[in-house]
Amino acid sequence: MEAISKKHSYSSDILKKARSVRLLVLDVDGVFTDGGIVYTQEGVQVQGFHVRDGLGIKLLAINNIETAIISARKSKAVEKRCFELGIRHVFQAASNKLACLSALLMELGIDHENVCAMGDDWVDLPLLKKCGFSVTVRDGASFMADHVDYVTKAPGGRGAVREVCELILYAKGLLEKSFSLYLNPTA
Repeated sequence: MEAISKKHSYSSDILKKARSVRLLVLDVDGVFTDGGIVYTQEGVQVQGFHVRDGLGIKLLAINNIETAIISARKSKAVEKRCFELGIRHVFQAASNKLACLSALLMELGIDHENVCAMGDDWVDLPLLKKCGFSVTVRDGASFMADHVDYVTKAPGGRGAVREVCELILYAKGLLEKSFSLYLNPTA
């Protein structure tokens, strides 16, 4: 377990913000996926999701931390992936992400300060600036890093979500417990 704690080094400010997170809000294109949009010959959209990001979301759920998707686009692939991961709060074709988040927080009884939001482009900035812990991905749009608390080491769609999930769990003192579920499983 000592290896886990040696792997992570974050500022006390980042740890404080991550410790307060009760809800992780994700953009899809460029965060939950790599931002690429592929269409088949039949015009069906295809998106790829990183399996490790999915386990990160499941680890949050095991530790009673909610996840929500708020995306300006709509995709059946996103619906399917969210269903597989048990993400109950999925908002697609959201023209006003901030209004969507505010309605969700009212429903859940969570304050903006207890939200970690991840976005990769300028359209995400109003939502990111309102949340207690804001994150962009390493390959986010220009100037994004200047307006968030944390920039991931991993690019969008390639483990960035998992990185933030582990950061939240680490800050809350839950990462080693979560890891031990897999290191020492019960039969």
